[in-house]
Amino acid sequence: MGRQADEQADERTGGQAGTGAGEKDPLVIFTPSGRRGRFPKGTPVLTAARRLGVDLDSVCGGRGICSRCQVQPGKGEFPKFGVTVAEDALSPVNDVEARYDRIRGLAPGRRLGCQALIEGDVVIDVPPESQVHRQVVRKRAEAREITLDPALRLLYVEVAEPDMHEPSGDLQRLTAALAEQWGIEDAALDFALLPELQKILRTGEWKVTAALWQPDEATRPRIVALWPGIHAEGLYGLAIDLGSTTIAAHLCDLASGEVVASAGVMNPQIRFGEDLMSRVSYAMMNEGGAAEMTAAVREGLCGLIGDVAREAGIGSERILEAVIVCNPVMHHLFLGIDPYELGQAPFALATSDAIDLSAADLALAPALPAPARIHMLPCIAGHVGADAAAVTLSEAPEKSEDLVLVVDVGTNAEIQLGSRRHGVLACSSPTGPAFEGAQISSGQRAAPGAIERVRIDPATKEPRFKVIGCDLWSDDPGFAAATAATGVTGICGSGIIELVAEMRMAGLVDASGLIGTAEQTGSPRCFSDGRTQSYLVWEDGESRITVTNRDIREIQMAKAALYSGARLLMDKLGVDHVERIVLAGAFGAHISPLHAMVIGMIPDCPLEKVTSAGNAAGTGARIALLDRKARAEIRETVKRITKVETAIEPRFQEHFVNASAMPNAVDPFPILRAIQPLPDVSFNTGGGGGDGTGSGRRRRRRSARDS
Repeated sequence: MGRQADEQADERTGGQAGTGAGEKDPLVIFTPSGRRGRFPKGTPVLTAARRLGVDLDSVCGGRGICSRCQVQPGKGEFPKFGVTVAEDALSPVNDVEARYDRIRGLAPGRRLGCQALIEGDVVIDVPPESQVHRQVVRKRAEAREITLDPALRLLYVEVAEPDMHEPSGDLQRLTAALAEQWGIEDAALDFALLPELQKILRTGEWKVTAALWQPDEATRPRIVALWPGIHAEGLYGLAIDLGSTTIAAHLCDLASGEVVASAGVMNPQIRFGEDLMSRVSYAMMNEGGAAEMTAAVREGLCGLIGDVAREAGIGSERILEAVIVCNPVMHHLFLGIDPYELGQAPFALATSDAIDLSAADLALAPALPAPARIHMLPCIAGHVGADAAAVTLSEAPEKSEDLVLVVDVGTNAEIQLGSRRHGVLACSSPTGPAFEGAQISSGQRAAPGAIERVRIDPATKEPRFKVIGCDLWSDDPGFAAATAATGVTGICGSGIIELVAEMRMAGLVDASGLIGTAEQTGSPRCFSDGRTQSYLVWEDGESRITVTNRDIREIQMAKAALYSGARLLMDKLGVDHVERIVLAGAFGAHISPLHAMVIGMIPDCPLEKVTSAGNAAGTGARIALLDRKARAEIRETVKRITKVETAIEPRFQEHFVNASAMPNAVDPFPILRAIQPLPDVSFNTGGGGGDGTGSGRRRRRRSARDS
């Protein structure tokens, strides 16, 4: 049917939700949900959101009092959606909004959804604080043994008082005291501290505590904080995984290495595009777009730093270093570098080296003290970033005795394959946001009420499931009461993988990805949905949750991209199997190995050899924060990693087509089939264009564009 037809079908759905809407009415697209529809001019944004089932809060009933329905309308070109948003896409700010802004304040660009009226095609972002069911950000620092040798330390010194007979500056006498009392030669003082230096020295009666930063012996030591007298409260640092979808921060006590608080937030850049190439396109198509995204992510990170400090009950002035890891596009946008070159071959990075800057350099003050140091790990290559380097630091594939495949699952999967004997190869694959619930008809991000586990009885074809926030299965007594507060709201990423795999195991879906009819499957839950079939998962008075053939296709395309990247690395090493698989990333931590293998997302492997590393990138950032020697180690390790660029590898497309089948059209998966036989069914009756080949062509076009 094609992408354009799919989008038109989505728009018709929205139009039906908006009574009286027609093909000439404005198109409204909500992010991050991706829901869209056409509505007559003059329709309030809040009304459109409710009719489309978008999660937009409101307590005051649309009176413009509570401000819970704040939204952020986009402007300019949105190539991913095929939409140009004009300046007048929403009605002008009215008296209610102006009064609210005057009395309580609205963030720049924000509108009240109950007051803003739709006047033209528009893309509207619903920020996390305006969502009723806010995402449960499940990135957590994983426990592991780390050598404690941070780049920061506290030094108490007694400074000589000024002497008219031996004139010298206060700074010079401070650095002389550090040299004499601690053997610290040629220490520099961050300029931001100089205006307060004399006051601090005299308040402390020439006795002060200095926070000294020195990441290695070759780097000039730097004073980044100074307190009068003895400062006994300790120092903290941040390990930050700056993902394209989620930003996770782990606050660490630098004296003990303990993670004292963790917090996460949705990356505010999502409103410019859910996948990385959409953001690169936004920067290309909109003058100042890159700077706009830089400001957005820095602002989001500043808010997150405040959240994690409050959770720990400490002042942010005690957080004096952060290690940040991210993919190359996020790396460039965070540093204020236009990612244009990353959008086209040969995908050149502005710099691939590790970087040390101050919080002031990156506009992170006053969330952090201006002199606080920011360390960014090196990138491996144009589409394999510092987050992959952090995963390498955490999982050490180059030291593995067996051949290990490490997959950091996200909107852009980063894949490493190697061992002590083979060395390490790395690549990235554009999986897109489907694994996170986006582009799925009943999909949503991980939040209370979202289906996260699914089982389908192979005999009755009846489903049962678990939702986030409830330990009961849907067929257990008390499930309805236990989920009354949240309801059953949709399907998150881990849920959709299990659901598709269970449908394949139950014979509801064939290897090509086609859902059978009620007659073919023997299940009345399969029903005609236009030219294809859909499967009813749940229905009550509040919601109706289904999986459509388009949903299956989205998962097929995402998993095929991931598998093809892994298979390409296997080709390069001349192997046909791997001995161990590590699933990394917040999402990877919640994937069932069996279900991932059934759909062909990962290569055939003994299930007991498939493990989760949790947020391995965050763990790697924490290792680099707490052990300065690890920074030198990873700088050398990434130089020995061989990068494979999927966009120019001829066999990638071949592997992709084969991997579109479930589990695969060519690779036999003998280990999987020995423990989980799959029904040999085919629902392709020659109509509907649903044999999987068309899906492969559509994905290849998208993959080439994303590259």
